[in-house]
Amino acid sequence: MMTKENVEATLDERIRPAIMMDGGDIEVVEVKENKVFVRLMGACGTCPSSQITLRMGVERVLREKFPEMDALISL
Repeated sequence: MMTKENVEATLDERIRPAIMMDGGDIEVVEVKENKVFVRLMGACGTCPSSQITLRMGVERVLREKFPEMDALISL
């Protein structure tokens, strides 16, 4: 089941350590109607590669864990 807590736990395990090594972080703002709303912070908020990180990293990992996810939306 996809909840904010489950998404946070997945990010803590698989995504957040790599993002933090580059001086950034990711915040789960909300999980609603099979959509995950996130905000990139720190260095990731202004990085030109942030959309690649979101699609090829975060979205891929979350879709593996939560196949019911319809969209990952960056705020």
